Amino acid sequence: MLFGMVCALGAAVCFGTATVFQAVAAQTAGTGGGGEAALLLRAVRQWRYLLGLGLDGLGFVFQIAALRSLPIYAVSAALASSLAVTAVVAARLLRVRLSGTEWGAVAVVCAGLAMLGLASGPEGKEGGSDALRYVMLGVAVGMLLLALAGGRLSGRARALVLGLGAGFGFGVVEVTVRLIDSLAPADLLTNPATYALVIGGGAAFILLTSALQRGSVTTATAGLVIGETIGPAAVGVIWLGDRTREGLTWLAVLGFAVAVAGAMALARFGEAPVEEPAAEEPVA
Repeated sequence: MLFGMVCALGAAVCFGTATVFQAVAAQTAGTGGGGEAALLLRAVRQWRYLLGLGLDGLGFVFQIAALRSLPIYAVSAALASSLAVTAVVAARLLRVRLSGTEWGAVAVVCAGLAMLGLASGPEGKEGGSDALRYVMLGVAVGMLLLALAGGRLSGRARALVLGLGAGFGFGVVEVTVRLIDSLAPADLLTNPATYALVIGGGAAFILLTSALQRGSVTTATAGLVIGETIGPAAVGVIWLGDRTREGLTWLAVLGFAVAVAGAMALARFGEAPVEEPAAEEPVA
């Protein structure tokens, strides 16, 4: 369990730090002309963007390792804490000023994760039914359809809906990692959870990008945190046998709520602030 919590926190550190490096790279890449393809080509030529991608990949490896040894509710809360990492790294590298409330939210996230670490039991031993695998595939396909229709949504609720959709997509990834019990090629190809993982993850990235482009970053990220924590945690407890240590259910529930609330207070860091150019000296 200690190994799993270390991996979960490692994933949060990787994802949160990657956000800052990619934000800086995207700002620099956006100074040229051309469309989205040209923007991406300029971004991937920068070491910060490539470092961010590498950190994302390492974070995903940590996430898988954590999900194999910890309950989903503990891992999902730890991943939501990546917003706290982004805030701290942005304050250090980009000199972004955090308010006293935001520093307090970082401390709240840490306190919530500490409570979860103390209360979490081992991962559930139930492998999940075929029906659950198909349900996850259905949810993943639904999120993909939402991603394809995202540009047609309008109104103030658009960012929240897209953010929630992204959270559900990432939640599908968290659950399906537990539903894949064999890595043999033949088993992977016949397991609906494999397709749910790929489709859900792809839809989540599309939805999150659309949400951040089409509405409030804070609203979209709040929806993301809700979607990727509460649903997967419930699935883990109800269908996969996730439990807490004997007599510490109350502490796990409290820690989960505290960590998620602290992460939502830092929702503006869902898209990391970028470094502002220095003001030019007036010409005498």
